[in-house]
Amino acid sequence: MELSYFTKEGFEKLKAELHDMKTRQRAEVAAAISEAREKGDLSENAEYDAAKEAQSHLELRISQLEALINNSRIIDDSNIDTSKAYVLSTVKLKNKKTGADVAYTLVSPKEANLKEGKISVESPIGKNLLGKSVGDVIKVNVPAGVMEFEVLEITR
Repeated sequence: MELSYFTKEGFEKLKAELHDMKTRQRAEVAAAISEAREKGDLSENAEYDAAKEAQSHLELRISQLEALINNSRIIDDSNIDTSKAYVLSTVKLKNKKTGADVAYTLVSPKEANLKEGKISVESPIGKNLLGKSVGDVIKVNVPAGVMEFEVLEITR
């Protein structure tokens, strides 16, 4: 599995999600299995089958999260060079066609949240921004054609 990079906040969210799955969600699934088992013949018990399937999905998600956490690194934003756009940089852009300004923070794909202004470094805009400096113009292919943005500012 390849390394994943997270902000401290994003990494803590993953750990909290894993903790919730291992404690609360496992207990809920175990209770559902126990309750279904008490209803008799397991060979024809749809509730039991559903509870066992839920358990299987939960355990798979737990193992995936554990692997992700074990192969993750926290990015220290205090050392970010603001002369170029990198992960955790906040980049202010001007849409060359509309003149509108927009700012995005570049994050790992798992932390992307457009409502919070966080875009993935693997998104079309994110990929094009990596390594760019103030004054650079990027071209991004979108379904409607090509959009051009000018990098106005890079902060952390």
